[in-house]
Amino acid sequence: MNGLLIVNKSAGMTSHDVVAKVRKLTGESSVGHLGTLDPMATGVLPLLLGRFTRLAQFFKQDSKRYTGTIRFGFATDTYDADGEAVGDRVEPALTLAEISALAERFHGKIDQTPPPFSAKKLHGVPAYKLARQGKSVELRPVRIEVRQFEILDYEAPNAPFAVEVSSGSYIRSLAHELGQLAGCGAHLGTLCRVQAGEFTLEQAATLDEIAAWQREDSWTKHLPHPRCVLPLMPSVTVDENTATRLKNGMACNLPDYSAAPFIKIFTDQRELFAIGRRIAGTLMQPMAVLG
Repeated sequence: MNGLLIVNKSAGMTSHDVVAKVRKLTGESSVGHLGTLDPMATGVLPLLLGRFTRLAQFFKQDSKRYTGTIRFGFATDTYDADGEAVGDRVEPALTLAEISALAERFHGKIDQTPPPFSAKKLHGVPAYKLARQGKSVELRPVRIEVRQFEILDYEAPNAPFAVEVSSGSYIRSLAHELGQLAGCGAHLGTLCRVQAGEFTLEQAATLDEIAAWQREDSWTKHLPHPRCVLPLMPSVTVDENTATRLKNGMACNLPDYSAAPFIKIFTDQRELFAIGRRIAGTLMQPMAVLG
């Protein structure tokens, strides 16, 4: 099975759990995700199936949008509700205006330190493994961009929010650092990814819905049409001789008149055969060959 599948992940599952479940449902062993979600998080988790896994390099998910709640009053060791409380619990004396003003400080390009319980590696070892052993974890700050961080309401101790960030950002760290600024501690209570790059929650299906597709054998009806995948790339259709030359790594002149650096190459209406890189004019070099 080859295609793009956008999953609406439920809470309590790792991204690896979702991949394993989809492998079992589809019978397709080659399944990969385009960016993980923490177990407590829900929402958009795009997966590539079969030969489409070779397209991962072409998906640019620089922007991600989330909604959720931040719980004020105490921090946790994981920076979210799954962790253990750190320090004393206090009754936060805050207003919506005060929290919103503090959130404004995070707008723009900032240096963010990833949580100690994260997949970031320290000397080749995932940080969360060291943290679970009680070892000190000091990760280097990473440059990220916060394009939106809006506190939507506040009813103590919870503040619902909406945020848009660049890829590689940790919403848990935003919640933790906001609690530090507020002087009362905070952690991420709930989180839902509503958009990852071009993929939205409205496009996503739950695992129960995907299981129903399998029972009904209706995958073609529900998966995005191959010509709609990577929508910024124009599409061309080639004959069998040209496809053979491309499969052998030969550059070919293709009937494409756009200025796009990459194009999708099809052998018929649905069969995505390869991605071509423009060398000059209409001369294209095959990059990822799926056929």
